[in-house]
Amino acid sequence: MELIKKTDINFLGLRKIAFGVSLVLSSLGIICLVMIALGRANMGIDFTGGASANLVFAKPVQLEKARAALDAAGFRDAEIQSFTDKTKLFVRVKKLNIPVENVIGRIQAAFTKAFPDNPSRVDSSSAIGPTVGQALQRTALWAIILSFAGIIIYIGFRFEWKFGIAATVATLHDVLAVLGVFFILHKEITLLVVTALLTLAGYSLTDTVVVFDRIRENLKMRQKENLMDIINLSINEVLSRTVVTSLTVFLAVLSLYIFGGQVLHDFAFAMLCGVVVGTYSSVFVASPILYVWRGKKGSRLIKASMLTKQPVREAYAKSLAAAPAGPAVSQSPVKKAVMSEAAQPLTEPDTAGLQASGQPASAQSGSKGKSTKGRKGKKARAKA
Repeated sequence: MELIKKTDINFLGLRKIAFGVSLVLSSLGIICLVMIALGRANMGIDFTGGASANLVFAKPVQLEKARAALDAAGFRDAEIQSFTDKTKLFVRVKKLNIPVENVIGRIQAAFTKAFPDNPSRVDSSSAIGPTVGQALQRTALWAIILSFAGIIIYIGFRFEWKFGIAATVATLHDVLAVLGVFFILHKEITLLVVTALLTLAGYSLTDTVVVFDRIRENLKMRQKENLMDIINLSINEVLSRTVVTSLTVFLAVLSLYIFGGQVLHDFAFAMLCGVVVGTYSSVFVASPILYVWRGKKGSRLIKASMLTKQPVREAYAKSLAAAPAGPAVSQSPVKKAVMSEAAQPLTEPDTAGLQASGQPASAQSGSKGKSTKGRKGKKARAKA
């Protein structure tokens, strides 16, 4: 499905504005990372630890009402899990500067106030430490660094190393941008949010590779054209595909955000932001970086061995000509250029044949001219 018809948008002409917006978003993400390192960010129980309690009620309890009761008591970031019989609840709250017994007492008092006709008792309680310890955080950091290095190596091997650097910068930009949004809205950063960040990093990279692949193909076929025109043409050619794919993912994640419940809200919100930012970065971050970092005059963005030679163009034209006949289909400008160039006759003399006959090119052309004149004279005398 082609949602957007053929466009001719000068995306690189907007690169300065896009770089300014990206700088603001990335700066917010860096500030969020600094706050996380200083322990001042709004981190979840998995990172901070806290207290947990198993409560048993006399009657079944609705999860939404139980969460509202804890919110009213000041436990806005509490995690609640229900069981099959609906009379048991497992509650986890963040670490507070008071003893665990007092925290459990406040939780039970909140439920007693909200459900006066449904008494509860504490089956068990304990203090819990952070699920993500310091060692696990260091391991995860090294895993992220190695993954970005792998991205650079893979895309550098498939395209060129400048493509790999641009894709890595765009992916890092997306992660920082979503972290910046969470920091501004003071949303809690949990393991589900970290999972969403890793997911959107992979999504953004895939979208960027699609754009880069079209840029590489156009660089092969349009070697004499301006680089800015080639990149703009490539983005416009894949724009419809990019918008359709992003819109499909956005609608799927939006359904999770609306119908997935409170537990999935932060995960779905991070994914919604990531889809928007990832689509933006593929067009306005990765590709402009590739253009700005094109190097000195005369350098190439792709390897010399990748450039399409004349025999390859002729073979491609022959394959197009040998294709089975079908309904009339409009050809792309690239195909038309290849067909027209391949259809042009060779203008250079057959030097191999001349060398075999032992005559120079001028001599053979002269002899051809003489023989032609002789034939014309004989025909004129015959008519007379």
